[in-house]
Amino acid sequence: MDRDARIEATIPALRRFAWSLVRDQHAADDLVQDCLERALGSWRLRRAEGDLKAWLFTILYNTHIDGRRREARRARLLGDVAGASERATGGDAPDHAVQFAEVLRHLDALPEEQRAVLLLVGVEGLGYEEAARVLGVPVGTVMSRLSRGRERLRRLTEEGGEAPPAGSRLRVVG
Repeated sequence: MDRDARIEATIPALRRFAWSLVRDQHAADDLVQDCLERALGSWRLRRAEGDLKAWLFTILYNTHIDGRRREARRARLLGDVAGASERATGGDAPDHAVQFAEVLRHLDALPEEQRAVLLLVGVEGLGYEEAARVLGVPVGTVMSRLSRGRERLRRLTEEGGEAPPAGSRLRVVG
């Protein structure tokens, strides 16, 4: 399979991860585009035997972090104070949509390090070693963040208003 086809095959997973990080489809698409531009620009620097998907996730995550740092510097320079607004769901929304919104809200409440590990391992199916390479941390750190993230998400889900429906608890793996 040629380079372009291999990269194209990873785009859906990159888009999911980007959206999970920024929660805005246009911003997620921009993030994926920036990631792919960086990847193509530095293709010659890539280790041929390395995992392409993990390499692209690493670029995407680092691009996201760079953007957040840039925004933080800009906000400090301009004296802006960023406020977080809660998304409201209508009372007539189906139960699953409300639960989905709750899970997303709880995910957003996690520290970014824990959220990123949960998304990479739980949603994108990366192994601990792959996630460690993407995030640039040791495998033990991934395992620790994953454990703490799962526990915190479980607590938020249980304590966040109404009790979750039966069977919706996250499984604690230890």
